[in-house]
Amino acid sequence: MRAPHHIPTHSDADPYPNPYEELGALDDGPPEEHPQDPVRASVDDEPWTPPHHGRTSRRSRPRNRRRGRFTGLPFALKAVCGLAVLAAFLTLADRWAVLYAEHRAGDVLKDRLKLSASPEVEIGGFPFLTQVADGRLDSVRLTVPDVAADRVSLARVTATAHDVRLEGDVPTAIRGAGIPRLDGDVLLSFDDLNRELGASQVTFTGDGRNRVLARGTLPVAGHDLKLRADARIRRAGDRSITTDIGGMRLDIGDLATYRPGTRPSEGLHLTRDSAAALAEQTGKAKALLAVPSVVRALGVPDTEVRQALRSDTELSRLTGRPRFVHQAMRLNLADLALDHPELLERLGFDPALLDSLPRLTRPVLADQLSLGFRLPKPEQGELRLRDVRVQKEGIQVRIEGSGLRVGGS
Repeated sequence: MRAPHHIPTHSDADPYPNPYEELGALDDGPPEEHPQDPVRASVDDEPWTPPHHGRTSRRSRPRNRRRGRFTGLPFALKAVCGLAVLAAFLTLADRWAVLYAEHRAGDVLKDRLKLSASPEVEIGGFPFLTQVADGRLDSVRLTVPDVAADRVSLARVTATAHDVRLEGDVPTAIRGAGIPRLDGDVLLSFDDLNRELGASQVTFTGDGRNRVLARGTLPVAGHDLKLRADARIRRAGDRSITTDIGGMRLDIGDLATYRPGTRPSEGLHLTRDSAAALAEQTGKAKALLAVPSVVRALGVPDTEVRQALRSDTELSRLTGRPRFVHQAMRLNLADLALDHPELLERLGFDPALLDSLPRLTRPVLADQLSLGFRLPKPEQGELRLRDVRVQKEGIQVRIEGSGLRVGGS
């Protein structure tokens, strides 16, 4: 081996050494040749491959099996995607068929039932096409708005037919359907009742399970009389709803109250305020006591009446009694109107109103406030009422049917 070069040191004579000389001194010359190593030569002859730094698991599967699984995955994905696309197209076709059938059924029912608008039809069950091919539908829900029923209109009729059997050449020519079982609801809306019976400006509201309150005004002979009545809703048989009207009363301002009927509490009676005012008005009180039938109804002795008619002091003593006001309120002025119309005119009643009130009998008012209706009778099968109750929005009626059939034979 050659001796290493001597690296000169800095001297005092050369304080600034040459950098190139220092670089040259670092060069050791050409590399020393080594004898041939057979192991190194064999390694150098092999082609270079990148190193593998991953761990090899003892439990790893053979390389050929792993390669087969990954190569099969794209085909499985393609198969799944194909099935998903096919299912989507079939579902879309099935839903389009349902929409067409629902629209067509609504148009047919509108024509056959003579409805103002096509009902809403909703066919249940999935898939629809297989049901049609089998000639059977799981359920069909029908919603019909504004159905005429006697004097009123039914705001909404909702019915669901179960296990519908299609008739005809299914699926190309369906002529009708059999309905083994049907259930639904009928709504008699208070908003519709207020509008349809609004000629009397009456408002209906619910009060309890089977009670309806009628409040409003009734025009009679140019006077707007305040109306109050109670209607109780009940089922009459299997197909009818009736209303029992009670508590009917017409208020003629603060002057009197008219209750149609023949019982002692019914008829035309003064209010408490008007009876008290009558006791303070000498002229009207004397006119009232001058009628013998009134004196008998008041239960006042004849001697006291004669003294009251001759002396205002005795009259004030008589009419100032609490019993007099109470007895005056019990007088049925409707009876006096026939024989003594001038007396009622003097009390403040309009003669035209007195002529019209007797015609407002209980049946007449009950008919104006009636909320009853009757279910139509189907050509085949049974349709009946199951329950009736008053709710916030109106009168709710539960219906059910069996053995029904729609469409031609």
